[in-house]
Amino acid sequence: MTSGPGGRWRFGLLRWTSLRLRLVAVFAAVALTAAVSVSGIAYWLNRDAVLTRAQNSALNDFRDSLQRNAASLPVSPTCQSLDSTASRIGGPDTYQVVLISTGPDNQECAATSNRDVFTLDDVPPTLQTAVNTVHTKDDSKYHLLWERISLQGRPYLVAGARINGDGPTGYMLKSLDAERKDLNSLAWSLGIATLLALIGSALLAQAAGAAVLRPVRRLGEAAQRLGEGHLDTRLKVSGTDELAEMSRTFNNAAEALETRVEELSAREASSRRFVADMSHELRTPLTAITAVSDVLEDEAEALDPMIAPAVRLVVSETRRLNELVETLMEVTRFDAGTAKLRVDEVDVGEQVMACMDARAWLDSVELDAPRGVLATLDPRRLDVIMANLIGNALKHGGSPVKVTVRGTEAGPDDEEYIEVAVTDHGPGIPEEVLPHVFDRFYKADASRARSEGSGLGLSIAMENAHIHGGDITAANDPSGGAVFTLRLPRHPREDVASDAVNGGGPAGGAGGGAR
Repeated sequence: MTSGPGGRWRFGLLRWTSLRLRLVAVFAAVALTAAVSVSGIAYWLNRDAVLTRAQNSALNDFRDSLQRNAASLPVSPTCQSLDSTASRIGGPDTYQVVLISTGPDNQECAATSNRDVFTLDDVPPTLQTAVNTVHTKDDSKYHLLWERISLQGRPYLVAGARINGDGPTGYMLKSLDAERKDLNSLAWSLGIATLLALIGSALLAQAAGAAVLRPVRRLGEAAQRLGEGHLDTRLKVSGTDELAEMSRTFNNAAEALETRVEELSAREASSRRFVADMSHELRTPLTAITAVSDVLEDEAEALDPMIAPAVRLVVSETRRLNELVETLMEVTRFDAGTAKLRVDEVDVGEQVMACMDARAWLDSVELDAPRGVLATLDPRRLDVIMANLIGNALKHGGSPVKVTVRGTEAGPDDEEYIEVAVTDHGPGIPEEVLPHVFDRFYKADASRARSEGSGLGLSIAMENAHIHGGDITAANDPSGGAVFTLRLPRHPREDVASDAVNGGGPAGGAGGGAR
């Protein structure tokens, strides 16, 4: 079984790493080993029994036939008597024989029951030598010796013996083809039995694997759902075995995790409400203080020279506090997931120029922005991003500051992007600071508690880039200085493109960098 996309667990019989396949392989290997061992032992035992029985039967019959038909032969019988005796001993339904003797005229005579089937040339030399060897300590009348041979691909039993001491020598050829066919049939039967045992073990392994893997699969799916945020996921527990204990442990862990997450979510919600409530509560007195500070600023020149610096400080800090409150309110909107986009098709170069013009940065910043680089985005949020990036470069970097706007071709995801790079010529960003430049309230120099920024500017810029489906990267230019690169899609995703209007004020000012 293969689950849906997104890194879900996948189970399949064809996966070499599958536990099910490994169980089948182990069961099959054990069954195959046992079946082959048993079949091999059974085959060799039956083979030995069949051949021994056929061999003993043929040898005993040959011995008895020699006793009946050849015992009365003289030491040097004639060829005619040998032929007559050979025809009586051998036959097509039993075995063929060859009788060898030296006649009265001292000439060797070889009589065979069927010359086309069996001659002396078919008898192995080793057997002839053994038969003709004198055994002085053996009192037996017939010293019968035998060998198994193969003629033209067929198995045979060859036996020989001396008759009456120095009398004729007799050899027998017995076909074992019938026994070979019986043994082949036995081998096929054992092979089929082995195959059936292998199939049976595979089915048994499949059943055992299903019994084991079904709870494991359910556990994997439950863990996947738990990872997707469904904290109420639980497993059904049945039985008292190890798998049931595993399911019970999972349920306990999921319950503890759900409780902990609920506690943390409650604390986080409480913190967000506190920041939002505090920001709203501060806005009313800040509005009054801002109005008064504006009046004081207009009258600063007419005030006592000893009082004027204090007035200017109050005005500056009031504006800074007002920007911080607005920034905190925007942070709470991002954390609560209520920040929305109000998109429009704009010329990115013109938007960047408008941002710089509104803050009187045109003389301090070099702009390289060709006309016609269009994108569908939220102009207000783009203004916030650029204000933070350019303001950060002017405050913490070094002149000259350059802003470059470019459109990129479609990438591997078939999406077109616009890139805005802000480059300064300052000392750059320390390597240990680079991973943290977009962290909230992070400052490279912790002793600068009274620096101009709040430490939220770059964080707000990153959040505004993310809500467009884009990103911001920070790096050091090889020629010196820092480079912040904003990358936004020309057309935002449908799930983030919305005409909903944000509540509250501006989406964060150009406050504070991480350097």
